[in-house]
Amino acid sequence: MARIAFIGLGNMGGPMAANLVKSGHEVLGFDLAASVLKAAEESGVKPASHASQAVKEAEIIITMLPQGRHVLTAWTDILQTAAQGTLVIDCSTIDVDSSRKAHEMAKASSCLSLDAPVSGGTGGATAGTLTFMAGGSEDAFARAKPILEAMGKKIVHCGEAGAGQAAKICNNMILGISMVGVCEAFVLAEKLGLSHQALFDVASTSSGQCWSINTYCPVPGPVPTSPANNDYRPGFAAALMLKDLRLSQEAALRAAPPRRSARKQHSFMRFSKNRAMAEGIFPPSSRCSARRREHRGANQPFDTEKLSLLLPSSMSISPGSVSSIAPLNVPVVMSAPAFSDVSGRKPSLA
Repeated sequence: MARIAFIGLGNMGGPMAANLVKSGHEVLGFDLAASVLKAAEESGVKPASHASQAVKEAEIIITMLPQGRHVLTAWTDILQTAAQGTLVIDCSTIDVDSSRKAHEMAKASSCLSLDAPVSGGTGGATAGTLTFMAGGSEDAFARAKPILEAMGKKIVHCGEAGAGQAAKICNNMILGISMVGVCEAFVLAEKLGLSHQALFDVASTSSGQCWSINTYCPVPGPVPTSPANNDYRPGFAAALMLKDLRLSQEAALRAAPPRRSARKQHSFMRFSKNRAMAEGIFPPSSRCSARRREHRGANQPFDTEKLSLLLPSSMSISPGSVSSIAPLNVPVVMSAPAFSDVSGRKPSLA
């Protein structure tokens, strides 16, 4: 069994480290939050007073941190202590450029490296059923795979350095767009007199089926384990969805023309986070729809002039040209006086 250092023991890192302990590995952990470190200790993780202490003599180092800058700072520190040949795995969700810089840092220190962001949320972290999307060399992946299998059920080698992060942000861009589409579909169904269960029974088994319906259905009733049937208790936070969408749009701006639908979903999540919709949870759910009805009449038409104010100039529209995706964020966003679009403008919507 391996000696593993685990840096970042929060909502995801803590359960992941605990599963490594359950698999028989020796895990030394570090986190800036004393309460988090204490909780990890109770699950069998040996606490360290500093990251450099945790990685000393470790064969494998795993980081799970909020942003790219945190990862680069942590790797700068730990690579000064890590022995040559150490495998360093970053399971954070960060931008591709920062991930590739981290790989370069590891290579300069004669260490193997892998970016391996995860999907599955806190439930998957606890159950050990995460999906890992890995980027790095074949050698690094082969060495990491048995370790990742102790924390997940599906391990995919996506390519070279940064490929795991690329897969993660593309996947979550799909998730964000599909979830808002699902929420709007259920609102429309209500207006047309269709029950939640009837729409679910059709969409979950036909061309509209997706994870956002079948697993995370945003209305009470159809899926017992969804947040909608558990008082919308937080699972994946709106702030984290916003972060992932921001990463996807930053990557898109560097690589290709802006993706229109994702920019609309990015704007929607900014509103959802700022107004603390459904206590900041993702998906935005029917509570957003209820708030929409509170601020505008149910039959009020979309105001394309105001919609144009919400979009960057490259995405401006004219009356009658609203695409099918337009309703996804307009009804809710129009009621937020503090809302600013992705270009930083703060339009007046009075």
